[in-house]
Amino acid sequence: MEAALLDELSELLRIPSVSADSAHSADVVAAGEWICAFLRRAGGGCELLDWHGQPLAVGELRASENPESAPTVLCYGHFDVQPPAPLEEWQSPPFEPTVRDGWLYARGVADDKGQLWMLLQAAAGLAADGRLPVNVRFACDGEEETGGHSIVEFLEADERGADACVIFDSSMLARGVPCFNLSARGMAYFHLRLRTGARDLHSGMFGGAALNAMHALMRTLQAVVPGPDGLLSEPLRAGIVPPTEDELAAWRTLQPGAEVLADQGARPSDATAAEEFYPRTWAGPAVDVHGIEGGSPILQKTVLPVFAEANLSIRLAPGQDVDEISAAMERLLREAVPEGADLEIERWSYSPPGLVRPDERAVQLGLAAFERVLGVRPLLVRSGGSLPIVPALAEKGIPTVITGFDLPEGNIHSPNERLLLEYLPLGVAAARELFLGYAAL
Repeated sequence: MEAALLDELSELLRIPSVSADSAHSADVVAAGEWICAFLRRAGGGCELLDWHGQPLAVGELRASENPESAPTVLCYGHFDVQPPAPLEEWQSPPFEPTVRDGWLYARGVADDKGQLWMLLQAAAGLAADGRLPVNVRFACDGEEETGGHSIVEFLEADERGADACVIFDSSMLARGVPCFNLSARGMAYFHLRLRTGARDLHSGMFGGAALNAMHALMRTLQAVVPGPDGLLSEPLRAGIVPPTEDELAAWRTLQPGAEVLADQGARPSDATAAEEFYPRTWAGPAVDVHGIEGGSPILQKTVLPVFAEANLSIRLAPGQDVDEISAAMERLLREAVPEGADLEIERWSYSPPGLVRPDERAVQLGLAAFERVLGVRPLLVRSGGSLPIVPALAEKGIPTVITGFDLPEGNIHSPNERLLLEYLPLGVAAARELFLGYAAL
């Protein structure tokens, strides 16, 4: 990689733009201003907007010829990063980019500054050569790691739109195994409070006769957690869009689910969980209880608790409606609560799922472009996580390619985050070919 390009990227990586820490608010803004300055130097325009208190960099590089009739490609990335703690586990300072053993180490190098830089550099290079065939719009936020609502609101208000969207904020499945992510699951997150009386009681005097809040909460949760077969009840599976045969064929070539679980030190939840790993985590809903509190789980305390609470969520499969499934969750929970128990349910947060059809022209052109550069056609996969921007783009009718050059061993969100140094110019080359290919849109 050219030293000048590495120095350029290092400037951005040195900015400690930690959005979760208010002490770094000015740094988040500085990172957004760096994006704007880059696009202006490349001959485009860019403005750092204050979007309801959040910095949003919005800019554009116009097509080299006939921009009024050229296709428009929207690029999204984020310039905020995760907190670097624990600092003592870093082998080099998190905000001092360091090359070691063929890797570039720095907080944000993979998630997402380094990958966003690939898109910026590709568009700027084509513009400098007079070969940029599409208008490339950039909309980049500084709060992805703490919510990501500003970019969604921007898209909702944006009247111009685009013919395609490109997001480099993902990973390869392994070295040399690129993939395009066609979906993200949605999520609805709930907090439950359950009360069974006025005060805790002596378990010797009242145990077996008085309602125990912990027992009542466990019975209530049983109505929505997976059954012995690992599947949720039908009301929580309504609306699922199943994967295509092409997707299923691609997934069968991946690392077996049993190995994926074992590599993470995890154990299968039921007899068929490993075999069905990818369809379950990418194309199905999942309910998980994240925490239960009540009574005293540490001290030896013989009381009958009358108050208990829990956090739980449901990941929504592509095609499911967040309000419909949320209502089904609440109905099942209320129907299951034992008589005499008072249940309060709050939905703390939610985001809908998003899905891009694999036969979209933007996806097919993208697959061909990557194959020309990488020598291998990306696999079509889905994401088990939730990305609020994906359904927002789908709602606007903008087909999206979500891909990236991170690796499973890239340590994102952990100490010693890193990206293979050779993947930086490779990512730029792939992005250039992608923009060139999108001239056909």
